[in-house]
Amino acid sequence: MLGAYQAVAVPCATASYVIQVAFPIEGRLEDAVNSTCIIKSVGGLRHSLRNRSQVMSLSTDRAPQAFTFKGGMLPMTVMELVSGDPEQIRAQLASKLSQSPAFFQHTPVVLSVEKLDEPHLALERICAVCRGHKLLPVAVRGGGDPVRQSAWALGLGWFPPQENRGRSLESVPPVAAEPVAEPAETVADSAAEKAGPAHASKVYRGTVRSGQQVSAPEGDLVIIGAVNAGAEILAAGSVHIYGALRGRALAGIHGDRNASIYCKELHAELLSVAGTYKRLDDIDNRLLGANVEVVLEHDQLCIARLG
Repeated sequence: MLGAYQAVAVPCATASYVIQVAFPIEGRLEDAVNSTCIIKSVGGLRHSLRNRSQVMSLSTDRAPQAFTFKGGMLPMTVMELVSGDPEQIRAQLASKLSQSPAFFQHTPVVLSVEKLDEPHLALERICAVCRGHKLLPVAVRGGGDPVRQSAWALGLGWFPPQENRGRSLESVPPVAAEPVAEPAETVADSAAEKAGPAHASKVYRGTVRSGQQVSAPEGDLVIIGAVNAGAEILAAGSVHIYGALRGRALAGIHGDRNASIYCKELHAELLSVAGTYKRLDDIDNRLLGANVEVVLEHDQLCIARLG
């Protein structure tokens, strides 16, 4: 048991304040640890403690951070399912792969199931089919609660149905090409060519927006406008873009090695001629924004300035 306490004033040599500590008159020295310490400010103590608190706060604010959250909009291909049959999807993907192999290079896709009325969708099998063809499902859009729960269980994101959907990827109507007068010396040759199967070019006027696809499976494709990021244009022959190319352009999708790509302003996510491709990271920065021609030479994709 401790005896009475006595107060001892201890001066501090480094600041203008004293510390008054209550020590026991009788008892062990260790018992003083549990005694009450009273700090009396007589000058700079309060200011000193405030400065020290500010320094500690600054040290906490300047601590290295592992990540930051930022808002952003990334171009994303949407695969709109009209059938939930994995085998039917597999067959169509195999056909698409033969037409444009450069597109199937671990491309992230969002699976849209808004047109399906199947509460118990075979989502895991559909994702396996996509991955087998080098498509990477990252999220699902639409569907009821079972679909949402299945998406989360598979490690996929889920988006609510989109109320105002754009035009279907397969339904962008081509505009008929305007007739062009031919020189007299080529009329005979043209007549001979018409004896075989016709390969008419397609002309699309306007901007090809993100998520849209415009294709010319039998000939050249002419875009009079821009191709936005996330959009895709394909042609059996050459591709001509009279505007900025920020999406994907694939020429010679049936293997025509003489096909080319022409654009007024190059910012392409992907360029491909007869299956040989280059991504944006592979393009020389000095060519970005330029009027260019893209051709296939010695199994290499070559990009050259025009004009």
